[in-house]
Amino acid sequence: MDPIQAIVIAVVQGATELFPVSSLGHAVVLPALLHWHMDQHGDTFLPFLVMLHVGTALALLGFFWKDWMAILRGLIGMGSAHEVREARRVFLLIVIATIPVVILGGGLEHLLRRVFATPLIAAVFLIVNGLVLLVGEKLKGSRTSTLALSKLGARDAFIIGCWQCLALIPGMSRSGASILGGVLRGLDHEDSAHFSFLIALPVIVAAAVLEVPKLMHDHAAHGAMGLAVAAAVVAGVTALASTAFLMRWFRGHDSWGMAPFAIYCIVAGALSAGYLFITG
Repeated sequence: MDPIQAIVIAVVQGATELFPVSSLGHAVVLPALLHWHMDQHGDTFLPFLVMLHVGTALALLGFFWKDWMAILRGLIGMGSAHEVREARRVFLLIVIATIPVVILGGGLEHLLRRVFATPLIAAVFLIVNGLVLLVGEKLKGSRTSTLALSKLGARDAFIIGCWQCLALIPGMSRSGASILGGVLRGLDHEDSAHFSFLIALPVIVAAAVLEVPKLMHDHAAHGAMGLAVAAAVVAGVTALASTAFLMRWFRGHDSWGMAPFAIYCIVAGALSAGYLFITG
């Protein structure tokens, strides 16, 4: 992977990680469409993608720093009794929502490595992702009331976490699945996106703990580590802008929700799948 390719993928990842359009799907499909020769079976490809996610995680930490500071203060008992209780409740919900994807992700690691190198499958699942989002938006359309984020319970968090597991399939969006899960539990799009972005952080950190050391200890990957760090910075800056845009979007377009992103996934996935199938 040369520096230009790495930066392009970083920009795409940073822009699509938070948008409900599957950053992983784009990272797998785009090199194939551009005829970039990348060894997606290689030992450093997945860690490189994880480094991009680390950049995204830092962007999320920066954007939602007040939330994480409140959680940290509550965990160590600082603040009023209500603030401590609420902070610990939110932390517990984040842990519960993270459990399903950590268990399934660890068990499916080797299978996922093989799937990563299949751009056509990722393109097809981009279409599936769009259809799932459209169906979900249709199902929530008849809802007459919304659930406040402060009323979210442990069962709701676990179900949202199960939805998040769809993102283990390249082409399925983690943010899209978890936001949809929250919406179907009764949250509006803004609150659901807020919770989705909070639970993204532990998942990304867990992946980094597993994969980044492989870049640091593989002698053949020393050059890749420096490139991955630079790309992570680019991805983080892009992700910060994407987060700000999405929170503003969902605040002002709850009725539209994720429909525009769903349509994009269907069109982009169909065109990509058609091209990859023909060129073969």
